[in-house]
Amino acid sequence: MDLRRIRPHELNAAGDVCVAAYEPFLTSAEDFYRERLRDVATRDAQAEVWVAVDDERVLGLVTYCPPGSPWREIGRDDEGEFRMLAVDPAAQGSGAGTALARMCEERAREHGATGMALSSLAEMTGAHRIYARLGYDRAPVRDWSPTPEVHLLAFSKAL
Repeated sequence: MDLRRIRPHELNAAGDVCVAAYEPFLTSAEDFYRERLRDVATRDAQAEVWVAVDDERVLGLVTYCPPGSPWREIGRDDEGEFRMLAVDPAAQGSGAGTALARMCEERAREHGATGMALSSLAEMTGAHRIYARLGYDRAPVRDWSPTPEVHLLAFSKAL
């Protein structure tokens, strides 16, 4: 498995992987978030999209939000942040999610961050297990809601 920045020819496949991974958590066919998940090109232009690939197959992706990125949500000035960590359902358990999260931590260190922050739906317990293994703690004081019907849990870690 290789980790690298996404390439233009992979944008559609990565969007499909992201939607497939998040599908169990989307509320309806009209869910506005589905299009945000699919729009990998915009995220890569305004942040950094990284992929885990195996023989040119996109196994997973993550959006790393460097300082100044409009995709940052809860990261403080001294923290890195990542969003939309997604692994193809057929590749879950392969280590791709853990590898992508660790890669984001390295990117944050390169930017001088001393911590990491992220948000997650309460139902995303598989992702929470990854975060716990990597040393993230729940940060309930930072929980928030981007819309009235969506409640996000915050996690943080010192680097």
